Amino acid sequence: MNLVELFTKPGTASTIMIICMVAVLGILLGKIRILKIKLGIAGILFSGLLVGHLGAVTDPHVLHFIKEFGLILFVYSIGLEVGPRFLTSLKKNGITINLLATGIVVTGFLVAVAIRFIFDVPIEVITGVMCGAVTNTPSLGAAQQTISDVMASAESMEIVGMGYAVAYPFGIFGIIIAMILIRVIFKIKVNSEEEKYKKELTGMEGKLIAINIEVTNPNLFGKTIEFVTSTCNKDFALSRIERNGEFIAADSEVILQEGDRLYGVSTQERFNNIELQVGKINTTGEREITGRLGVKQVMITNKKIAGKTLKEIGISRRFPVNITRIYRNGSELMPTGEDSIEFGDTVRIVGEKEALPKVASLLGNSVKELSHPNILPIFMGILSGIFIGLIPIHIPGLPAPAKLGLAGGPLLIALILGHKGRIGKLDFYMTPSANLFIRELGIVLFLACVGVSSGKYFIQTLLDEGYIWMLYGVAITFLPLIIFGVIARLLKLNYLSICGLLSGSMTDPPALEFANSIAPVQAQSTAYATVYPLVMFLRVLLAQVLVLLFS
Repeated sequence: MNLVELFTKPGTASTIMIICMVAVLGILLGKIRILKIKLGIAGILFSGLLVGHLGAVTDPHVLHFIKEFGLILFVYSIGLEVGPRFLTSLKKNGITINLLATGIVVTGFLVAVAIRFIFDVPIEVITGVMCGAVTNTPSLGAAQQTISDVMASAESMEIVGMGYAVAYPFGIFGIIIAMILIRVIFKIKVNSEEEKYKKELTGMEGKLIAINIEVTNPNLFGKTIEFVTSTCNKDFALSRIERNGEFIAADSEVILQEGDRLYGVSTQERFNNIELQVGKINTTGEREITGRLGVKQVMITNKKIAGKTLKEIGISRRFPVNITRIYRNGSELMPTGEDSIEFGDTVRIVGEKEALPKVASLLGNSVKELSHPNILPIFMGILSGIFIGLIPIHIPGLPAPAKLGLAGGPLLIALILGHKGRIGKLDFYMTPSANLFIRELGIVLFLACVGVSSGKYFIQTLLDEGYIWMLYGVAITFLPLIIFGVIARLLKLNYLSICGLLSGSMTDPPALEFANSIAPVQAQSTAYATVYPLVMFLRVLLAQVLVLLFS
């Protein structure tokens, strides 16, 4: 095959080259600022629309495979990342945000029904527009399958696809605009929301402060350190003891004496509790640890203990050392006995120098192990997720069964595996860098393929009557998001969680990428994953219901 044939005949090589070219152009386009806003990852969608409009020749089967595989990689990595905190989030406000997400889905459906009645829009058009306006590809597939079964018309299926392509771009921008408007309406300060989320996640407010406490409470004289740490477990992380001018390790069996000073870390908000229970507090700042004691930063790479709580591991009971800090995803946490340590965490250990290497060996501290991508569990998880996604869910009255699909199934399995961490001897932990790479690769492939496949008839459809379809899509996208975004804020939900809720209610990966760029925390991804399974099911179901109501 010569160079001309490579770009004029559909094939695997030409399709892959075009996808790579779209990715490069889209990433560069996404870096351009327009009114202080960058397109970000959505730039790939628009570069794909442009390349598709210019007549890029691709193999439809290869393009479809790359698109679906990219989507699977993206949602699977999201599920593994938020899995360890998914159930905790579900218990805190999961019911609330799922109800809000359901409201967004149902309201969008009702808006589509209203447009159908008011403007007498053909069912093929309004179905495609609704699927595109909510950026949900599985619902498009379900709707096309239902139309094929009920109407047996290839032309109708093409019209559904064009309606989807016309409404899809604003579907992405509509979510982003809704996020920005809610931020403006309520005068939200992102830094404040980030701090509030960190407080909810870590249970503490503000930064950790190095302090020492003069033991003046006579009730503690003669008590063991284990008794003190269990009493002040959530207020203070102990590192060492000063006695008669010398530092000693805070071994759990050490008996407290009058005049002892306890060194460690806490936060300003907890000082009053500590002074009532232990004694007077002095802030010491970071001091060098000398003598028999030392300090060591250790990475958690032992997969056998990852996911266990500090109490279960019992480091302080087994060695004359204490963990004084946990560093996780850019956050600094004050450790308590109930806190679990995760693969990839870094902990700060203070204690006798001779014990530090033994503790480091127990916890792992292996750079090589941390950099290992752990490939086998990734493909095992995706395989299981695809099987789950293909299971038909039969609902009376619908000619075609609903399914979680190739996105919902892998996400559900990833959430379970991320929460469990380990099944038997097989662990499912993934390093943050590997997870980020898979997520970015997945969303780039997905958007590039969507853009290229939609670009061929995009301009022509817009010039004919597509601009009216686009206005229908604007209403379906925007009204539910603004209404329930405002309601969510009035319910005092964290703004970052609201952004994840809006992205998840539209099952929209590019919007989630934009939301994640607002602040470097996991509130957005957690909310997204919390609502995604229910929303995916409702989107697929209601797309089929819309066809059946008016066909």
